[in-house]
Amino acid sequence: MFPEYDVIVVGAGHSGCEAAVAAANMGSRVMLATMNMNTIAQMSCNPAMGGVAKGQIVREIDALGGYSGIVTDHTMVQFRMLNRSKGPAMWSPRAQSDRMLFARKWRNMLEEHPNIDFWQEMVTGIVVKNGVVKGVRTGMGLEIPGKAVVLTNGTFLNGVIHIGEKQFGGGRAGERAAKGITEQLVELGFEAGRMKTGTPPRVDGRTLDWNAMELQPGDENPGKFSYTDTPRLEKQLPCHIAYTSPEVHDILRTGFDRSPMFNGRIQGLGPRYCPSIEDKIDRFADKDRHQLFVEPEGWDTCEIYVNGFSSSLPEDVQYKALRTVRGFGNMKMFRPGYAIEYDFFPPTQLRASLETHLVKNLFFAGQINGTTGYEEAGCQGLMAGINAHLAVNDEEPFILKRSEAYIGVLIDDLVNKGTKEPYRMFTSRAEYRILLRQDNADLRLTPLALKLGIRGADERMIRVSAKQEAASAIEKFFQEYSVEPGQANRYLEEQGTSPINQKVKLQGILLRPQIDMAGLRQVIPALDEFLRGYEQEFVDLAEINMKYDGYIQREQERVEKMNRLESVRLSDTFDYQQLSSLSKEAREKLSRIRPRTVGQASRISGVSPADISVLLVHMGR
Repeated sequence: MFPEYDVIVVGAGHSGCEAAVAAANMGSRVMLATMNMNTIAQMSCNPAMGGVAKGQIVREIDALGGYSGIVTDHTMVQFRMLNRSKGPAMWSPRAQSDRMLFARKWRNMLEEHPNIDFWQEMVTGIVVKNGVVKGVRTGMGLEIPGKAVVLTNGTFLNGVIHIGEKQFGGGRAGERAAKGITEQLVELGFEAGRMKTGTPPRVDGRTLDWNAMELQPGDENPGKFSYTDTPRLEKQLPCHIAYTSPEVHDILRTGFDRSPMFNGRIQGLGPRYCPSIEDKIDRFADKDRHQLFVEPEGWDTCEIYVNGFSSSLPEDVQYKALRTVRGFGNMKMFRPGYAIEYDFFPPTQLRASLETHLVKNLFFAGQINGTTGYEEAGCQGLMAGINAHLAVNDEEPFILKRSEAYIGVLIDDLVNKGTKEPYRMFTSRAEYRILLRQDNADLRLTPLALKLGIRGADERMIRVSAKQEAASAIEKFFQEYSVEPGQANRYLEEQGTSPINQKVKLQGILLRPQIDMAGLRQVIPALDEFLRGYEQEFVDLAEINMKYDGYIQREQERVEKMNRLESVRLSDTFDYQQLSSLSKEAREKLSRIRPRTVGQASRISGVSPADISVLLVHMGR
């Protein structure tokens, strides 16, 4: 009934969609198996993409040929660049999406791909022969043969939904849980655990008093995620901000005795940085209010997402508490919030390629690895799809360094350190974040996509080359153009910086912290005329390169030092137990995680600098 596929992807959430596209764009014949074709790429939680560090990841996915940025640009209802008041390493794009359009666009793009087939049914197990995955088995007993399998099961593995004292099986509201895969993987020797996440109530926007809330509009000149020729946002929907109050908190506390979080029914650990509202008022009892972001679900719906009010309290408590929030006095609820518990597999059981140690050509991506968030899931799917294709073609895996991408940081953290709670990406996790900015993801990663042979990378490289050439030309103009005191001094004094008393190069003025490119354009007509020939994205890159050149150079020097350890390869079959000079914990961790390089070994929790010295001495270094 089925041909042998190169790659089978199980699950069609954000991770599964990117995995399918990545493998297909490299030439693999792909089967995407999902329990429900109508929920492909569904935004199960908030209808938004990007945010702090997450926005960088979406741009990296795009630079490597993924589709998340393209889909977001086609379906967004609002765009904001976060952290503009901080340095460019912290700037993070975020878009509010139309939930229904987002899923529809993803499905259309998948269906248009000639290398992707679909099968709608629950996958209940994998087929393994002699330690190598050979396909998947479905609930109807069918076997779909495949050379590699990528599991992206999200919250569906033995998922249990909790609302107050009620609990029922499900992977998402209205959808059943997936059974069988966890049990088989445990039999094969995998370690499994439980995690939990949650979602807030959805409410009727027609019943809210918008004038009682703070308006949160999008950017005046909205940007976009993809480096390709996607549409610019012409009109936007506003978001709003509301606040809880002591009265709201008191009402919520009346349900604590029926809360599955507090009475022990939920065993899995939830996300530390995205806690439920009951967790917030319990952990931060000194706070008399918390922000709620009131977000539209799309252009053509009145459904509203109450971001910040995630809850598993009884529905009557949620309803009463929300109606006490200013602006929500006449609120009607579409459905209550809930918590969901699900199985995951500690990611230290994976190689840096996301292939499992125990079963060859079997890959895990997304929430099955203990992460949370669409963006974190999508980038893992992308990498798993690429590496599944490479594995079945007997090619070396594609592994991003921590200095090359936030994606590299995320995967390196997961496979070396593991996680006991849902892992979420932050800029603080990246030690080279001045290099890993959202504006230069294409410069960093598109050349790698071209080298891999990802479809469309050659066209993308044309723009990358144009961007690099433009930035160089702009930087050269600043290095060569001289400014007279009469041109600049009034502007300099207005900005609170000292005037010049002789001709100086334009670059020297730009390097002053109080000065920016936009201001200089207003007072130096020759500069404004020159820059009109370039896209704003190219101008921004040149400005960042010049203003932060010293910081960038220092960070690159740190990268070069670390790369010396990354260049020292470790054998996958090396017997660490024979090195008695290593600590007992180091021997155990190194034997289990099997790092590819000494650099990776140095980042494993429990492996000390002394242990690294022992390894280097043993290798003659």
